[in-house]
Amino acid sequence: MDFYDVLEKRRTVRDFSGRKVDDETLERVLETAFKAPTNDHLRQFEFVVVRKRENIAHIAATVAENTRRIQQTGLEAAAETMDGDEYAMFVDALPKQQAMLIESGCLVLPFFRQKGCPLCKPVDQSSLNYFASAWCAVENILLAAAAEGLACAFRIPIGDESGRVREIVGAPEEYELACFLAIGYAAEDAHICRQKVICVKDRIHKDVW
Repeated sequence: MDFYDVLEKRRTVRDFSGRKVDDETLERVLETAFKAPTNDHLRQFEFVVVRKRENIAHIAATVAENTRRIQQTGLEAAAETMDGDEYAMFVDALPKQQAMLIESGCLVLPFFRQKGCPLCKPVDQSSLNYFASAWCAVENILLAAAAEGLACAFRIPIGDESGRVREIVGAPEEYELACFLAIGYAAEDAHICRQKVICVKDRIHKDVW
């Protein structure tokens, strides 16, 4: 598949069919993470792959409380601050935060080694280099999954979710969870949110803004 076709094909999908992703395909997709640029050239990424639904549900339970809280307080406030497309995406995504992880049948937990200072208390912008490198790796995974005909959805941890998941899976203290990453096959009736159409020429500034 042409690279630009892959870019067009990659979309967030939160409705999965339950069809299993085989180990060989998953390994091929995750291998692309180590092709991404990293700030220290060490590519210190580790992946915990969870397949059993009861184990995924146990991990996904960490997001349930935060999701309920946001649903109670965030939807009404969001309606006043978001444009129509953004709000439609938010309304579709929020109720599925826990279910999409379980229904995918393949939850990938990408960990990266965070050195120097706490992730959420950086000394300066360069303190986030490890975090930025991790997301370059995640982007490679998303594109590789699209090339394989797979669907993905991710959730960035909020609150104490990262620490709780690290404890559940036994990850070392110096490793941070980049996201919850559901990888699977899209359901036939999977909802695809409307994409924003961006005029690139309007976003390119020559010499000055």
